[in-house]
Amino acid sequence: MMLRYALKTVRARRAGFLGAFLALLCASALVTACGTLLETGLRGTIRTERYTATPLLVSGDQNVHRTTVQHKHGKTKVKHKAKPIAERAWLPEGLAQRIEAVPGVARVVPELTFLAVPSTPGNDPGRPSYGHAWSSAGLTPYRLLGGAAPRGADELVVDSDLAARARLAVGDRLTVQSTQAPRAYRISGIAAATGVRHQTSLFFSAGEARRLAAHPGQVTAFGVVPVEGTDPGELKRAVVRALDGTTAQVAAGDARGPVEFLDAAAARVKLISMGGAMGGTSLLVAVLVVVGTFGLSVQQRHRELALLRAIAATSGQIRRLLGREALLVGAVAGAVGAVAGLPLGGWLYGRFVALGAVPATLEHSVSVFPPLVAAAVTLVGAWAAARIASRRVVRIRPVEALTEAKAEPTRPAWGRLLAGLLLLAGGGTLVAVLGVLRTEPAATPVTFLAVIVLSTSVALLGPLLVRAATLLLAGPLRLTGHGGRLATANLRGNAVRTASVVTPLTLLVGMTCTVLFVQPTLGDAARAEARAGVRADWVVDSAGPGVPAPVAERLRGPGDAVTEVVRTTVRVGLDKYPAQGVTPAGLARTWDPDVTAGSLDRLAPDTVAVSELAADQLGLALGSTLKLTLGDGTPATLTVAAVYSRGLGFGDLTLAHDLVARHVDNPLSASLLVSTSRTHRELATTLREFPGLRILSPAAADSLQAARQQENAEVNLLAMGLVLAFTAIAVVNTLGMSVSERIREFALLRLAGATRRQVLRMLRTEALATLLLATALGSGIALAVLTAFSIGMTGRAAPAVAPLAYVTVVAVAGLLALVATAVPGRVALRVRAVTVVTARE
Repeated sequence: MMLRYALKTVRARRAGFLGAFLALLCASALVTACGTLLETGLRGTIRTERYTATPLLVSGDQNVHRTTVQHKHGKTKVKHKAKPIAERAWLPEGLAQRIEAVPGVARVVPELTFLAVPSTPGNDPGRPSYGHAWSSAGLTPYRLLGGAAPRGADELVVDSDLAARARLAVGDRLTVQSTQAPRAYRISGIAAATGVRHQTSLFFSAGEARRLAAHPGQVTAFGVVPVEGTDPGELKRAVVRALDGTTAQVAAGDARGPVEFLDAAAARVKLISMGGAMGGTSLLVAVLVVVGTFGLSVQQRHRELALLRAIAATSGQIRRLLGREALLVGAVAGAVGAVAGLPLGGWLYGRFVALGAVPATLEHSVSVFPPLVAAAVTLVGAWAAARIASRRVVRIRPVEALTEAKAEPTRPAWGRLLAGLLLLAGGGTLVAVLGVLRTEPAATPVTFLAVIVLSTSVALLGPLLVRAATLLLAGPLRLTGHGGRLATANLRGNAVRTASVVTPLTLLVGMTCTVLFVQPTLGDAARAEARAGVRADWVVDSAGPGVPAPVAERLRGPGDAVTEVVRTTVRVGLDKYPAQGVTPAGLARTWDPDVTAGSLDRLAPDTVAVSELAADQLGLALGSTLKLTLGDGTPATLTVAAVYSRGLGFGDLTLAHDLVARHVDNPLSASLLVSTSRTHRELATTLREFPGLRILSPAAADSLQAARQQENAEVNLLAMGLVLAFTAIAVVNTLGMSVSERIREFALLRLAGATRRQVLRMLRTEALATLLLATALGSGIALAVLTAFSIGMTGRAAPAVAPLAYVTVVAVAGLLALVATAVPGRVALRVRAVTVVTARE
């Protein structure tokens, strides 16, 4: 019976439930979109292209491992953890003999994969370019369309896609930037393969490929070709047994893709983290918004529910009625939103690919699980929101309910007040914790959680805050005339209704400011340290893959100092640390990380300089021993030679350049720091034979770094943009509901002598007062969170707030508030006042 009543109520009050429906629909779509990203990280397919013709692929272990054994209560627990390394792991060439000895193996093909970028105007940045030996072309397979295989060191074969884009033909000359100095090669042939869409392949002679790979006696993988009729599963198990005791891994089927595309395998972790963070934040924001929307909806029906209480409806019946109404609305909204969330998730994935945050080789995964989870979460959220919103009307006596239907209670709800104060204390605790967190992965989730918790406390304490703000604004509002006095009376007498509007506006301002300024706060501090520490006269970088070593040799001369900088990521245990390799000779003339202990003069292949943060985290001091895993999985034991303070600007670990360059996929320098008396023109003349180089002043290099940071910030803005858009929709939705239900109030004002213009002026004044309060609260929340973030990450209370961006945020929030107030207000005023007053309520 109660379900039938709920269905009739929803049908009769379709307009009243529209706001809740839109809020739930957007929440469901948002959760579905984030769920598809999470599922792509967990289950997305990475299809092989280069190794289609080889059923088995033997490669190096791309993880660093740690096994712990715990003895507790007479039981032994063994835990094994693995984390991915940053570069490609290499294998000893001699393992081929072990594999060839396995019964069923017809042939073992060694594979070399290394950096090789053609200098052509048709080079596609979306297709990374790699070099290989022609002897491994059959692993795809590539077949010659024209010409011949490369025989000499100055010959190569290009793939047909590059030849078509750059209009290359057999016999043409092509300059290639690989791991050594750029070199011109004669195109001896053009080859083609089917299914290769995400990379460009250049094939060299065997000797030249080994020289460019720069890993003597090592290979990146072995392709295993079985004897015809051999069972692939049995052969894989046999090869695994033969390689027991080595770090080699055997892949078959779809497992070959992650071996080929290391960036796609790493993107899995990023998408899982990003999808989980976005989904969690979206869910918390959705709960806050939906509860507020249902609260406003129940408040608008207060008289109806009070009458039901007065005619003997029990609290349980009212609760069940509201719960079933919420389930009906939630079911429809959840289903529609889940379907809408699928293309939204696809669009979001496409934007991440376009921005370079996710490679296209990690295919977008779509299944029924994200929509089903989103629909279920929407149902539960709608039911919970209705229960929370109805808690007061079902607890008080029927007579009190009828009284409150005409006027809001003047006494605060002590349960609501206590919950608000507890959440305020919790938010303050999160802000305090944020001030001591010194790593970005730990600080970022706490940052957004603190904003949401503090915004929730505003939602609970909203009526008190509105009354307090009205007392402060009463004088200025009265100066605006009759509309201001009416607005003051409405704000004071309808504090609960106003608070339901203040909450999403506060969340919008607070969350948007935090999203916009959290990355610049960290980036500006890092750039400030880098500016203070660069002593070089010039910075040389490249528009291509990097600066080759011969450039540094060409620049070195009497009285000059050149520092080569190559970057990587290492593991200390399972923890990841950014690291760089620098040339020790003349380092003090080009680079100053503010050494606080030791000396950079001691930097050598067996030593390391560490930041104060890394030293504190790892318990290191001058002379301590540091065991780490280099980018390609090679273990290294180093002695701490120096400790420096500018870790934000120069990374946590600094090693000798030659040590790092031997263990990265791209050994080219990210930049050269040059201390010299030569002019820009003289340097350009010296480097004229090296294409794609840029000679910059330190200030120009800093500006270029700022532009790169802005590009990286776009990914974070996109990630949180949907949450902000949902919050903006909630602002418009809540304001529209708040104004639309006041049609009877507007009619009474007009019958009392107020004109339409005066009523609209009153609405604008209310909206501006509400915006002022929400802006103050949202800005205060963002400022507290950003200041704590800045203290923890940089040691200084200096959040980077761009005035123009902040003004834009407030202006957009104000525009939304005014439009969402004016449009339904004008619609409500179109109906004749007498018709409204005499109509059935």
